[in-house]
Amino acid sequence: MTTSLDCTNTSPTAATDRGRPTPRIKLTRRRLMILHSDAQAGERLLADALGAVDRDALHGILKQLLKASVIEQKPNEANLAFMISMMKSIAPRDSVEAMLVAQMVSVHVAAMRSACRLAFTDNLQQQEGITRALTRLARTFAAQIDALGRHRSNGERAITVQNVSVQDGGSAIVGNVTQHGSVIVAKARPIDAAANAEAAAGRDRPGGKDEPCIEPWIEPCMENGTVA
Repeated sequence: MTTSLDCTNTSPTAATDRGRPTPRIKLTRRRLMILHSDAQAGERLLADALGAVDRDALHGILKQLLKASVIEQKPNEANLAFMISMMKSIAPRDSVEAMLVAQMVSVHVAAMRSACRLAFTDNLQQQEGITRALTRLARTFAAQIDALGRHRSNGERAITVQNVSVQDGGSAIVGNVTQHGSVIVAKARPIDAAANAEAAAGRDRPGGKDEPCIEPWIEPCMENGTVA
C-alpha cells in the first residue's frame, strides 16, 4: 500500500527496532513515496534506518540521497534503494553519523560510476582523467571510514605495543596490548624462559631497546546541460 503523509509535522520519528524490514521507496513524477501499510510506522522505520531524529531530517537526507542517485540526469530508484540499504547496515547513531554515512554511500556510488566509465573507455587521455577521479574518491571514502571510527571512539586512537612478562623458573607471555584509555592484552603465547631472560638482559645493556510522501524533490543541479 502506498501511503501519503503530512509533511508539516516535525515530531521525532525514531524507531526502536532496526531488525524490521525497511520500507521501500517509490519515485513518482514529482514525489517520493514510502511504501508501507502504516504511514507513521513506515516513516519511523525509515528514520531509524537513516539515523534521522525527526521528519525534517528524514526528508532532507532522502532528498539528498535522491539527487546523488541520479543516472543519466534522472533519479534512479534502484540506486536509491541500495544507498538506503547501505546506510541502514552501517547504522548511524546520531545526526553527525547520519550526515557522514550519507556522504559515504554517495561517494561510493560516485566511485563505482567512475569505475564503470573507466571500464568502457579506450581513450588513453580519458582513462587518465577518470583514474585520477576514481583515486580521489577512493581516498575520500577511506578518510570517511577513519572519521567515522574516530567519532565512534570519541576521538581516541588505538596504541599497540609489545608486552613481555618474565618470571623466574617460568615462561613468559608475549602479546599485543591495545590501549583505548584502558589496557587489553591480546591472546598470549608461551615462549622459552631462557630466550626471554636473554631478551630481558638485552634491555639492561647499554644501547639495548625498551528513512511517507516527501516534498517535491529538487531538480539535480545542472550546468551546461549536464549534472553538476
